[in-house]
Formats: sequence, structure tokens, C-alpha cells
Amino acid sequence: MSDHSATDVPRTELFDAALIRKLTLNGPRYTSYPTADRFHGGYGVPAYQAAIGSLSAEGAAAPLSLYVHIPFCASLCYYCGCNKIITQETGKAAEYLGYLYREIAMQVELLGRGRAVSQLHFGGGTPTYLTDAQMDELLARLRADFAFVSDAEGEFSIEVDPRTVSPERIGVLRRQGFNRLSLGVQDFDAEVQKAVNRVQSPEQTLAVLDAARTYGFRSVSVDLIYGLPLQSVASFGPTLDRIIAARPDRVAVYNYAHMPNLFKAQKLINEADLPDGETRLAMLGLCIEKLTGAGYVYIGMDHFALPEDDLARSREVGKLQRNFQGYSTHADAPMVALGVSAISAVGNSYSQNEKTLSAYYERIDAGALPIARGITLNADDVIRRTTINRLMCNFILDYDDLPLPDGVSGPEYFAAELERLKPLEELGLLCVGSRGVRVKMRGRLLIRNICMAFDQYLHLPKVEGPQVLRYSRTI
Repeated sequence: MSDHSATDVPRTELFDAALIRKLTLNGPRYTSYPTADRFHGGYGVPAYQAAIGSLSAEGAAAPLSLYVHIPFCASLCYYCGCNKIITQETGKAAEYLGYLYREIAMQVELLGRGRAVSQLHFGGGTPTYLTDAQMDELLARLRADFAFVSDAEGEFSIEVDPRTVSPERIGVLRRQGFNRLSLGVQDFDAEVQKAVNRVQSPEQTLAVLDAARTYGFRSVSVDLIYGLPLQSVASFGPTLDRIIAARPDRVAVYNYAHMPNLFKAQKLINEADLPDGETRLAMLGLCIEKLTGAGYVYIGMDHFALPEDDLARSREVGKLQRNFQGYSTHADAPMVALGVSAISAVGNSYSQNEKTLSAYYERIDAGALPIARGITLNADDVIRRTTINRLMCNFILDYDDLPLPDGVSGPEYFAAELERLKPLEELGLLCVGSRGVRVKMRGRLLIRNICMAFDQYLHLPKVEGPQVLRYSRTI
């Protein structure tokens, strides 16, 4: 592999710098459709109860996906846009768990005890902020209320900050039932780490990765970020080389979105230290070149996986899904989310819990589920959700897969959308046929642009609420 300067950007079938320069804009990441900025306060507990009722009507055997949000972190990473609480007061976690157990009890009352669970994900914050004993108790509560599928069948994952766990604790997490691990790395460069207040040595991180293999975790994922302060192509290359040498099963390479007006922690970053657009583009090109050159399969958006990983296999057979945790092999399962700010996706609806601890606790103290907002999808939303999911995951849209109204063909239903796609088709990003749309290799990095053509909410006149400028850049 050769090194690249900011102006020496590699050009491949997947990565065309000139095309990206021309087309990059602000747009949604489509972890849901409608996107979370369309949720509203008029959605409440009765709407969620109706969504749960629709699941029961479909059959109680349908397995669930559970998401548990642990918001606490011991220190602040300046780039972070997650819902988190920075505290050294460990007693706050004990109080939080008490309320979380009450929320679980309310959910079980609606769902019925013993519902099957095929996927579990602990996110945050830092889930490993909890002690071993607290984690044991929380998992025991969940197992008492839900019927988890076997370790071989299920995906039970947890996000880990390598600074907060020892290799021995990785063994404890495996004993507790987790079989997938996601490690936050971002960048190994010491100066970059200081600039974002996240200092962790490569040795510390790789020891955790090695321990995950030792204790039999099925898959290990590593998160990297490009576009952070003081980063350059030259500085980021060694991080990529060390990660590739460690051979994690999955690698996510995120583009840093600097939005200090939305995320207060980012105000601590010196904007003058941020790499310019050309440098960021060259860094992305380097990531793609190195990862694909090392045998990783491009999954979509910012995700890569080894060919034998479940994510790559699902992508190969057209069964990949997408939800609020990103790409998944189980995302078609109804997702019940627990904890402050957590988002559920049940039936044809999304619902989000209160975003602050005080409001979350107040709702639960009142004996109610802590739902703050959400949305119930109409028939058009369902069609477009399926459309965007197919494009994001498979890069192919087949009109026959859509629940279109009787007597209405795909080209008729999407007449306006197909007009919006014509400029992208002329640039060689996709092919439009009578049966659907196929995204070409050179269009895959720009899949968000393509999906935006189908997003009805972006094209309504005088749209109220958050506008496109509140989204991150598509590349």
C-alpha cells in the first residue's frame, strides 16, 4: 500500500474523489425511516400499546431484539454526540438500575413474560461502567422475564471502552452471556487522542481484542473515526495498519460530524485543528484502499467485515438489515429499547424514551412508561421504509418487494422520485429499470444521496422542524 497526500487520492471503482466532491451534501443516516427528527410529542403510551398489540396479533413466537442504554461515562470524549452522563459517582448507576428494572417490569406486563429474544445490545455511554455484580443482576432480571435463544443462535453484544476493562473482565462478560464485542478506538495517534480527551494505548486496546478471542467471542468490531482534530493521512495510516494486523471481524470507519451547536462537548475541540475537506476525503480513500486490500468486504455506509463474518454473509444473500445500531443480521426483529433516550422500533412505529434522567425518573415514578415522543407510520411511510432499507442494505430495489397499492406499479408510485434520480443515473451511480433500481459500485458510497430521493419528508413544501443542515455530511 502506498501513502497518499491530501491531493493524491486513490481512485477505484468504489471510491471516486471527484464524484464525491461533486455530490456530498447534508443528509440522514437512515437508521430509521421516518428519521428521528420526525418523531413528535403527540405519540404516547397508548400508541405504543397499540404497536405491542399488533405484535401479539402476529403471534407471540416472533423473537424480539432488546436494546439497553447505560448512559454513564467516567470521562468526556470531546467528539461524542451520544446521550451520556459524565460522573465518577458510582451510586448514580445503582439508582438508574432501580428505575430501569421498573421500566422492564412495565414492558413485560405489555409484552407478556417469556417472549423470545434473539438479539441483545448494550450501548451507551459506557455499559462497562456497571460493576460485574450490577451486570449480573441486570442480566438475571432480563433472563427471568425473557426467553433468550441459545448462544449459537443469538447475537448478544456490548460496547466496550478499552480503557475501562481488563482482559479478565472480558472473560467475565463472556461468562455473562455476551458473544459479540464492539471496541471504541477512534485513532491510536497520541496527539489526536489528547485533542479529543481520549487517551488509550494501542497495547491496552489490542489486549482487550486478544482477550475477546481467547474467551471465545464470536465477533469483535472496532470503531474508528476520521476527521478528528490534528489527524492527517500520514498520521491515520499507522492506526489502520495496526487494526488490520489485529484482524477484527468488523471495522466501522465513521466520518466525524462537527456539530457543536447540537453537541456541547464538541465546543471543547479547537476547530482550527480539524482537517480540511480534501484531507478528510484522502483519509476515507486510504481507509477503503487498505481495508479492501486486506480482504475486508465493503458492507455499506462506513462498515467493513471479513468475508466469513455474519454481516458479510447476510449481505451476500440479501438478508442484511439496518436499525439504530447500524447494520445488523437481526434488525427485522421488533426492537424494544430500555433506558433513558432509548428508541424502540415495534411494528409500524418508533418511540423514544425521555432524554434526561430527571424526566425519565419522573415518568416511571408516575407509573408510566417513559415515552417522550415517537411516530406511527402510515402506508406511504412503510413503503418508503422498505425502499430505503433495501437500498441501504442490498443496493437493489425490486418493486415486487414493496407493499404498493393494488393496481399501482413502482414507476407510477415513484414517478417524482425517479425524476430526482435521473441526474445520479446520468453520472453512473445507478440503473433504473422497469422492475426497480440497481446501485452501481461507484454509487455505493453515496447511497445516502440516493435514498434521499425517496424521503418524502425532505421534499414536502415548507417542512417544519429540523432541516437538512442539521444532518451530517453524506461523505
